[in-house]
Amino acid sequence: MRFPIRLLLRYLFKHPVRTSLTLGSLIVALFLVCTLFSLLTTIEAGVKNARPDRLITQSAMSLFVDMPRAYLGQIKEIEGIREVVSWNWFGGIYKDDPKSFFAQFGVSSESLFATYPEIELVEGTKEDFMGDRKSCIVGKTLAEQWDVDWKVGDTIPLRGTIYPRADDSMWEFRIAAIYKSNAPNVDQQTMFFHEDYLREAQDSKAALGPEGVGVIVALIEKSADPVAIGREIDRKYENGPQRTQTGPESEFQAQFVSMLGNVPLFLRSIGGAVTFAILLAVVNTMLLAAREQTRDVGILKALGFSSTVVFLLFFGQSIVLAALGGGAGIALAKSMEAPIRIGLSTMFPGYTVLDETVRNAILLALFIGIAAGVTPAFLVVRRKVVDALRTEA
Repeated sequence: MRFPIRLLLRYLFKHPVRTSLTLGSLIVALFLVCTLFSLLTTIEAGVKNARPDRLITQSAMSLFVDMPRAYLGQIKEIEGIREVVSWNWFGGIYKDDPKSFFAQFGVSSESLFATYPEIELVEGTKEDFMGDRKSCIVGKTLAEQWDVDWKVGDTIPLRGTIYPRADDSMWEFRIAAIYKSNAPNVDQQTMFFHEDYLREAQDSKAALGPEGVGVIVALIEKSADPVAIGREIDRKYENGPQRTQTGPESEFQAQFVSMLGNVPLFLRSIGGAVTFAILLAVVNTMLLAAREQTRDVGILKALGFSSTVVFLLFFGQSIVLAALGGGAGIALAKSMEAPIRIGLSTMFPGYTVLDETVRNAILLALFIGIAAGVTPAFLVVRRKVVDALRTEA
């Protein structure tokens, strides 16, 4: 006897309001789960994808305390180190609007690309960037997030906060290139400019601000021991003028995750609570459906339908419901990926709904469908034909 698919769909949509509300709950739940766990993977991406051949040196006192400029050249002379690049947080305000915030770093540009091969120019040229001290490169996502897209050749005006100009004028940077990142540990929402441009302005008294180096990134030889080199750097400056703390890139990235406190645990807790709540909602829907359709079970069995077919008829309603709601929720999460990435760019740069997250969401929707449908279907099938027929419709 053929499986009654049309009857399954008819049962499922017999109460359109109830079915619609359950579908809506599933859509919202799977959307939230995908979004929450995408935030979690975004937060942890920098740690998981950190390169083992990069060491980060900072002040042992605090990340916000600068080191002397001379450290950059001295660290590069240590055996086993291939390249070093300095990172200095600029903190400028775009067009005098504090809300238009994005990350800006002054870097030792001659070694930036060698130290960070993840940075790939998609517009403009490296030669143009290297040939103009007032130029900069910006991430592809950053260039696209403003009302008027930034293009190569555009000028970015920034009001200095940490490094104000002596005459209170704006800093101006010409976009020489736009980059994309081929790894999640380097985001696409940052502006890099020549540190020399900043230092020349300070040396000529045209700009104020701290004169040290914020962070030094060292690219080491593949055969070198990162632990030994890190200890050598810190030992070199253990008596000052500024003590250092050197560690692998993963450890440095983990600092920023720890600054968020229990946010990862909080996100996991919310995701678990949402899953449990929607599971209860779908179970309730299927129990109501099973109660209403008990008399129909007696009729189907009396007509010769096997218990297996009857079980699949009710179990299938839960699976279809979960598939429709879960699929729509996952699709919504993917479609909202770009707007959410832009909206959260300041706190969570590089937000992405990974394929792994989508696969886990599909498995979760399947689990909800199975868990919510198996018990009601089993209870219905166990009813005797006579008892089922006596049940009021």
